Parts: sequence; C-alpha cells; structure tokens
Amino acid sequence: MESIGATALRQTTFLSPLPSPPLPSNDVSSLSHFSPFLFSSRKHSAALSLKLQKQLRIGDNNVRATNWAKCSATLSDTSSETSTLADIDWDNLGFGFLPTDYMYVMKCARGESFSGGELRRYGNIEMSPAAGILNYGQGLFEGLKAYRTQDGNIVLFRPNENALRMRTGAERMCMAAPTVEQFLEAVKETVLANERWIPPTGKGSLYVRPLLMGSGSVLGIAPAPEYTFLIYASPVGNYFKEGLAPINLVIETDFHRASPGGTGGVKTIGNYAAVLKAHTAAKAKGYSDVLYLDCVHKKYLEEVSSCNVFVVKDNVITTPAIKGTILPGITRKSIIDIARSLGFEVVEQLVSVDELLSADEVFCTGTAVVVSPVGSITHMDKRTSFGDGKVGRVAQQLYTELTRLQMGIAEDKMDWLVKLK
Repeated sequence: MESIGATALRQTTFLSPLPSPPLPSNDVSSLSHFSPFLFSSRKHSAALSLKLQKQLRIGDNNVRATNWAKCSATLSDTSSETSTLADIDWDNLGFGFLPTDYMYVMKCARGESFSGGELRRYGNIEMSPAAGILNYGQGLFEGLKAYRTQDGNIVLFRPNENALRMRTGAERMCMAAPTVEQFLEAVKETVLANERWIPPTGKGSLYVRPLLMGSGSVLGIAPAPEYTFLIYASPVGNYFKEGLAPINLVIETDFHRASPGGTGGVKTIGNYAAVLKAHTAAKAKGYSDVLYLDCVHKKYLEEVSSCNVFVVKDNVITTPAIKGTILPGITRKSIIDIARSLGFEVVEQLVSVDELLSADEVFCTGTAVVVSPVGSITHMDKRTSFGDGKVGRVAQQLYTELTRLQMGIAEDKMDWLVKLK
C-alpha cells in the first residue's frame, strides 16, 4: 500500500508521555478522518524538553522530540480552548528540523484530480521501492512561512505564489498538482493544527514544507501512476548561523547548478542534490555558501545554493534575470517590489562576475534566508570584501521593510498577508 503507513511513529525512547494535542476547533478535519493504521498510538506521544534533544535518537531519521507547556488562549469568538506553546529556547532557535504534531496528505492517480486530503499525525511514510520519486526523482517541494503577529494573528506570506509555482513545476515534471485553492486550504489546516509550534513574534517562524511526489510504482522511464501531496512543518530561526550579519560566499567554477532547457527554473528535488558536493566542500573551508555561474559562458551569476543574489551599485539594484535556469524566488519577487516602492531602480539582466566584484553591496534573498547581506566573495582564490564587515545600508533597509510586513508590524499595502486567525 503506497500511503502513510503503520510505521509512522516508530520510536526507541519514550519519557513522560502526554496526551496528543487536539486539532483546532476551526479545522475542517477531525480525528474521525484519521487513518487507523497511521499511529502506533493515538493516545500518547513522546515529550521531552529541547534541552535533552541531543541525547535522543527517535526512529531511523534521528528525529528529536520536544516537550510542551500549556497556556490558555482564545481560539474563537464562540469558545475558549486550551492552546499550547512548545517548550523551546526561542531565543536560540536555529534553522534545523523539529517534528511538529500534524501533517497533511492528499493523493490522486495520474490523469485524475486531487481530492479527499486529510490531516494526520506527523510520522514516517510508507512507499513502494519502485515509486517514481525514488527511482527517477519525480518530485517537487515548496517552502513558505507562518508568522505570529504582535496583534495575535497568525499569517501566511504570499502562499498563493507558492501554489502557482508548484503548478508550474508540476507541468514541467509531468505531475498532477493540487489546485491553488486546495494548496491554500491544506497549508492553512496544517499551520493551525501545529499552532503550538509557531514562535512568538520576532523569535522566528513556522516553516511549512509542501511536497509533491510521484508515489506510484514505475519501472520504465515514465510518469508515475499515482501522486502524493504532503505538507509538514517545523519551527525555525535564522538560516545562516550569522543571522542578519554578513556571510561569506565562494564562486564555484567547476560545478553548475542548472543548464538551459533543464529544470533550474522549477523547484524540483534534483536541483538541490546537485549542489551538495560543492556546498559541502565550501562549508569545510569556512564559507557560508556557494555562488554558481552560468554553464555556457561561465561568467554570469545565476544563484546561491538556495537563494537569489542581488548586486547594488550607487542607487541601482541589479539581479540576474529569470530565463529558465534560475528559480523565480517569491522573496526575490517581493524584494524587487519593495525596493521599487522605496524609490530604488531595480534591473533584471545578466550580471557578470566583474560587475559583482565591483559592487558597493551584495545580498541574497530567499524564504529561508529572508535577506542575507554578503560580507565577502572569493573567486579564483581572490577574496573581495564588502561593507567592512557590517550589514549594508540597502540590505538592512529591505530586510526591515520585509520583516515588518511579514510580522504584521507595518501596514500590508501590498495585500500579501493571509490571516488565519
């Protein structure tokens, strides 16, 4: 059976079991919808303080568990329920995986439409060894964030853009895809079901990871006969350990991230496996990440491993144009709009290494990194520094504008936020 299986919550260590958290009252799914084969136990889940997580190994994936402490919160204007807040050191939350309570699953056969999705307890999934994603890499993913605002709302940042990008990627990868409406509803349900894991305002966000994969069995090279849409979530802090501080990049000259006519412009899983070798080598040498060049001329900027790049010269902001080899980042798109609203001239065009190294300021953008200033770039063993080790003026201004909007501090004049409660 190619579905979420009974192996979901295989655990080797249990301490202080607590009752499973209830689904939010305004969630359309209920416990009656849950597969009886999903859990090793519905009634209890492991709970441990984050302070002990390094001592824990749970299941095959070295999953870490955390404890939670209860607090009261009003969930609707008709009833008051007991909400919970994860017992996490929010001030030191990094960008690592922490399992939350629920995930969302929906399936469909090739040639049909998605329907009948449901929330399930977070856990391992069961899949055929012949699944299309395992044999031929037929898979996509998205990344977006949910924030807790100062006025008590929970908001999503431009989730419709993620839905549209997944549909574009699915067409390129010959996959069935959920509609924009199905995508948005599934994300909303997943976030509300995992509300306890949304960090306090200004302490981070709930990173939401939608996956689309060929889960049906296939031997010859062909689209899979079945597709699974799955969403899970994890609380996160800064992607780079430096936080909003200059990072150090190295330009890669031997390996390339994408090629014309390939899949560099969609968020397929293979794009990220392809950068691991260069990324790991760069990390070992003390760099934060790798900046890739085009594979034809080997002199024009493409993107960093998981984010887009911007170059500032005088009062002009330039970024590589989207032409099929660069992922159209949603944060990239947002920063361009914000910069233009602030009076900056923004140009999308080819950017050479020479232009990069003569810039006044360089920064990266992405869902995970938000806005990350670049302190140095190393090319052919020559290091070029920017900003004397400080955050650049433009990067700081754009970071502040974007994060104030995402957290509900500034007025949402762009109509980018989707309020969940």
